Amino acid sequence: MNPNLSRLHPYPFEKLARLKAGVVPPEHLRAISLGIGEPKHPSPEFVKRVIADNLHRLANYPTTGGLPELRQAIADWATRRFRLAPGSLDADANVVPVNGTREGIFSFVQAAIDNTRPATVVSPNPFYQIYEGAALLAGATPHYLACDASNGFIPDFDAVPASVWNDCQILFLCSPGNPSGAVIPREVLTRVIELADRHDFIIASDECYSELYPDENQPPEGLLQTCAALGRNDYARCVVFHSLSKRSNLPGLRSGFVAGDARLLGEYLRYRTYHGSAMAVHNQLASIAAWQDEDHVRENRAAYRAKFEAVVPLLRQVMDVDFPGAGFYLWPATPMSDETFARELSARQNVHVLPGRYLSRTINGDNPGENRVRMALVAPLEECVEAAERIVRFLQEY
Repeated sequence: MNPNLSRLHPYPFEKLARLKAGVVPPEHLRAISLGIGEPKHPSPEFVKRVIADNLHRLANYPTTGGLPELRQAIADWATRRFRLAPGSLDADANVVPVNGTREGIFSFVQAAIDNTRPATVVSPNPFYQIYEGAALLAGATPHYLACDASNGFIPDFDAVPASVWNDCQILFLCSPGNPSGAVIPREVLTRVIELADRHDFIIASDECYSELYPDENQPPEGLLQTCAALGRNDYARCVVFHSLSKRSNLPGLRSGFVAGDARLLGEYLRYRTYHGSAMAVHNQLASIAAWQDEDHVRENRAAYRAKFEAVVPLLRQVMDVDFPGAGFYLWPATPMSDETFARELSARQNVHVLPGRYLSRTINGDNPGENRVRMALVAPLEECVEAAERIVRFLQEY
């Protein structure tokens, strides 16, 4: 077996299960989970109809590169959303459909890492664990950049030693951030592009929360949008990952895309012809319908907005918590150890959250996730409000 498998860390929810072993929550309180970032809003009915109407396409092998109509729908959506130069995002050269961002991120790293020379994969800390796992299984060395309140939960890229950048082959960005919700501004993205040009590494921007933002007039900037603003219409060294899971409440569809530098994506597509993960045709047709509709996305944002507006004022009675820049997570500081908070909240109130340290690595004695918890406001509004009320009661009584 691949010896790098032994380097993989347990997934956060494995750690959470061990933490709560033996905990017996109160039976009279229904369980409310704020731990897993799985959307619970209804999936769009029109997407379901497309799937149902095209089940006969199960008889067709899907092509690795996806239907031309799907690639075009993705290119059109990204061009509109991120104000790209018309025609600069070519559907055939600059877009590759994938089975969700998890699969896309993992497989892209396997294709992109050159392990004949030193290979470092740089990522934020806390982070989505696939960044690390993909790096380890590709034979690369992860390097973590702390994201904490002192830097607005955005890495200080200028503090990274040149020696790290010299060995860096991929830099992961996550904007809006998981778990903080921080949005990286254009000036920082511009600086990162300058660093990539100087040290010749790939910027891989995970933007799967980009469509969950509070102000309809201020959508978060994306990496390709910054490229366009700089006149870099070839998107050199830049790729972005997007998904329908959060945007359209379709986590089970496993549909997303990678877009950007045609040189990189041409080689990535060649890898995928062997990797073998082609999206089912009826799912591709459903994805086209989803990417072409914005009404359901606006409704989705409104639902999350209502939950944040109801929950944050309640939690502020007992916790240091703020509205995120985007996304559906809260990242509050805890008045005790994050593990103690999560375990005791489960035991006393049957509300479940994720300790922040499980999303981070301890570097030089510092873990930027310690004494924070991630709360995913994915449950219905009334459950989120009830959970917040129980958290207030828990902390007042503890």
